[in-house]
Amino acid sequence: MSKLKTPLRQDSSSKPHPPGSAGSPPAGDRPGAVLVRTHAWFTPWLLCLPAIVFLLVFNVWPALNGWVLAFTNAKLLTGGEFTGLENFGQMLDDEQLASALLNAVVYLAVCLPVLLLLPLGLALLVEKKLPGITFFRTVFYTPVVASAVVVGLIWTWLLDDNGAINSMAKSLGFISDSIPFLTDRWLVILSAITLTIWKGLGYYMVIYLSALGSVPPELHEAAAVDGAGAWRRFWAVTVPGVRNTMLLVAVLITVGALRVFSELYILTNGTGGVGGDASSVVMLIQMYARGFSGNLGYASALSLLLFFITLGPLLVLARLNRVKP
Repeated sequence: MSKLKTPLRQDSSSKPHPPGSAGSPPAGDRPGAVLVRTHAWFTPWLLCLPAIVFLLVFNVWPALNGWVLAFTNAKLLTGGEFTGLENFGQMLDDEQLASALLNAVVYLAVCLPVLLLLPLGLALLVEKKLPGITFFRTVFYTPVVASAVVVGLIWTWLLDDNGAINSMAKSLGFISDSIPFLTDRWLVILSAITLTIWKGLGYYMVIYLSALGSVPPELHEAAAVDGAGAWRRFWAVTVPGVRNTMLLVAVLITVGALRVFSELYILTNGTGGVGGDASSVVMLIQMYARGFSGNLGYASALSLLLFFITLGPLLVLARLNRVKP
C-alpha cells in the first residue's frame, strides 16, 4: 500500500507579515529599509547661521555704527567724541554738498524718464519673433555684463581732449578746439549720464521683456478690433499691463542715480569732479572718508543724509504702487 502524503501545515509564524503589523520586524531590521528621522528644531538655524553672521557683521553692524558715528567727530585712526547735531549743522555751510545735491537731482531727472521709457521701447522691438532678433538682444545686453571699470576707461579714452571723438571731429573739420567732455562741470555730468543710460538699457529691457510676456494678447486683439491704433494700444494696454514693473524699474533707477559712483569716479580720474568738486553725494562721502585723516563723523552724517534722500522717492513710489489703476 502506498503511503498517503499529507500536506505539511505551515507555521503561522513563517507567513510574511505586512509592514507595520504586530508580527513584522522593525523597519531598521528589514533589508533595504531607510530610516526617516525628524531633524532637531535648531537644524534650520544651523544651516542659516553662516548667512546670518555675514549679514550681521558686514551689513547690520556697519549701518548701526555709521548712525552712531554721524553724531561724533570720529577720525579714521582715532576715536571721536559725541558732538550732537554739529555735523548736520556743518552741512548748511558746505558749498560742495549743495553742488553735489544739485548734480544728483539733475542726474536723477535725466536718467529716470529715459531709462523708464527707452528700455520699454527696446523690449517691444526685440519681443517680436523676427530672423536675427536674438543677435540684437545680445548686443543690447552686452554692456550690462561688461565691467564698469573697463567701460569707464573706454569712455574716458573716447571723450578725452585728445580722444577718439575729438580727434575725429577735428579731422572732419567740425570743430577747431577740443570739446571739454571731461573738464567741464555739466559736460562731465552729461557724459556720466550717457554712460549710465547706455549701460542700463539692456538690464531694464530684460525686466520689461518678462513683464510683456504676462500681458494677455487677447487684450491687444480686442483693442485692434475696436479700431485702436498701435500708439493707442501702447498707452491703453501695454503700459497698464506693465505698470507694476515700471514702478519697480523706477525704484531701481532712483536708487542707482542717487548712489552713482563708478561712472563719475572713473571719468573724473578719482578727483570727484572738475576742480575737485564732488559730482554726487556718494563722491562727496568718499572724498571725506578716504585717507588716514578722513573725517568719518562728517562722512557718516552725509551717508545718513543720503539714506533719507533715497528713502523719500521710494516712499512716494511705494504709495503709487498701492493706488489701484
